[in-house]
Formats: sequence, structure tokens, C-alpha cells
Amino acid sequence: MRLEKCWFCSSTVYPGHGIQFVRNDAKIFHFCRSKCHKNFKMKRNPRKVKWTKAYRRLHGKDMTQDSTFEFERKRNRPERYDRNLAENTLKAIKKIDKIRSDRASDHIKNRLKTGKVQRQKEARKQLELGIHLVKAPLALAQDSSLCLPKIKDNVSQAQTEENQPMEE
Repeated sequence: MRLEKCWFCSSTVYPGHGIQFVRNDAKIFHFCRSKCHKNFKMKRNPRKVKWTKAYRRLHGKDMTQDSTFEFERKRNRPERYDRNLAENTLKAIKKIDKIRSDRASDHIKNRLKTGKVQRQKEARKQLELGIHLVKAPLALAQDSSLCLPKIKDNVSQAQTEENQPMEE
């Protein structure tokens, strides 16, 4: 039983599933579903289509460099069957799968960390702009501790000069 990879989206094509396209130069393309086959016929680049693995890897959404990918490589050299070797291989596959999933979740957490900081900054700015909606203006005037500390934005001297009105 040979599991092929879809040429377009890199998902697994199981036996009896998908479409196989043979070009005039005898190059074989495997597709998991008609969606991938149609996109191939339309000459779309998988690196520019957002739902493909190629796009996700190129734009840093999926892991690209990891030692666990070495085990997934296709090998054409036949191995003599050994029961102990097969048993150890199945145990190793489970361990490697666990390691890969842990690393993938760490990769996702690190990727989303920057967005969380950015959302918090935006929320703080929004709160500063609309603090009068949350607290009454008289309460703010009487107690300055209710105000949030101002966020300092670094603005260069050239930008401040450009924003000043021109004199006639």
C-alpha cells in the first residue's frame, strides 16, 4: 500500500482515491481531489494559493526546518523484514509523532505571541481614547489615578515639522 502526496496541496492520497494525471513527457502528477486538479489545469502556483501546504510553509505558518521531517522522506531501498525491527519502528513512529505535534504547537504559540502583544497595545490605545465613555469626565478630573498612563510614541523631528500648518 503506497501513500502518495498530492502534487498541488501536499496532502496524502490514499490508494483508490484522487486523480492521476500523466503528462506527455511521462511525468506523473497525483491529486487528492478535483479541486487540486482544476487548480493545476488553471496553471495556478501552489505557493500563491493560501490553503496549500506550500503557501503555509513559505509564509511561516507551518514548520519547515525540523529533524522529524527526515523520517517522512520517501525511501526506495527495500528492507529485509525483521519482526523486532518492525516492532521498534512502530514504537519510534509514535514517539516521533508526539515530538512533532509538541514542536508544532510550540511553533504556533510563538507565532501567535506577537499578535497578542499587538492586540493588547491596540486595546490600551482604544481605552485611552474612549476613557470618557467608561468613567465620567468629572470623576476623571477629580482623581487622576483613574486615567491610564500615556503611551509614548517616538516621532522624529522631521515628521512634526511636516504636520505644522504653513504660514502665508
